[in-house]
Amino acid sequence: MSSTRRAIPYWHVDAFADRPFAGNQAAVMPLDEWLPDNVLQAIGEENNFAETAFVVPDETGEADYELRWFTPTDEVAMCGHATLASGHALLERDGGKRVTFRTRKAGILEVKRAGGGYELSLPVTLVEPLEDTALLGALSAEGEVFHSVSGAEATAIILLESEAALRSLDPDMRKLGQIDLMAICTAPGNGVGEGAGTGPDVVSRVFVPAWGVDEDSVTGSAHAALAPFWADRLGRREFTAHQASARGGDLVCRLEGEGADARAWLGGPCVTVVEGTFYAEA
Repeated sequence: MSSTRRAIPYWHVDAFADRPFAGNQAAVMPLDEWLPDNVLQAIGEENNFAETAFVVPDETGEADYELRWFTPTDEVAMCGHATLASGHALLERDGGKRVTFRTRKAGILEVKRAGGGYELSLPVTLVEPLEDTALLGALSAEGEVFHSVSGAEATAIILLESEAALRSLDPDMRKLGQIDLMAICTAPGNGVGEGAGTGPDVVSRVFVPAWGVDEDSVTGSAHAALAPFWADRLGRREFTAHQASARGGDLVCRLEGEGADARAWLGGPCVTVVEGTFYAEA
């Protein structure tokens, strides 16, 4: 059976960024219907971003769109920055104040306009302490490890003593790539504690080599875990966060609800870098 060359609308968006070349890159590609999974994965590999987001109108009535995300190597259960990018692209194209997405493993997600940017609602990921010498060894780090007990993805939070320790991390990506989870390294920022300055309350770096992304630029799904984690430690339900990757990105994190039913609202702007057409054989 011969294939058909399809023209697919394409947006390249820098999410959690107020200017080009910052934040986290995502491709957003609206479809009329789902293409075969191998084609979706091939497009994700071709784009070579942390995530390519595909959206299809939702015929169930539960949400406006269905949403799936692909890294260059895998489909993932939840991606925050590419969801924010999808909301940005669709609201800019169609207008309106909010858009909802039905996902396969993360439930219904929402992006709404907020100030000069957007807010994204994600289900929280809860964690509990667990000794993990292999993970600390792969990270070449000293800290406390907490593994996920809820949420769409296998996640670990590694609490470090300081921002300096966080920024100096140099993981062994080969070893870390053999551990099938998202490693979220975090520390208090300059905005908390005695003599607090004007910096963020929380800083982080995120490593996911097992899923095709050595170090992610700005990770929404990681902050779905950091929101309840740091809300407990800071004693407040809203705080500022900075992901200290090479590109960097800033978020406002707000926790609503309690326990596993809580939602993490993540705020930030987006910038469209490229808008055009992607041609695929399918």
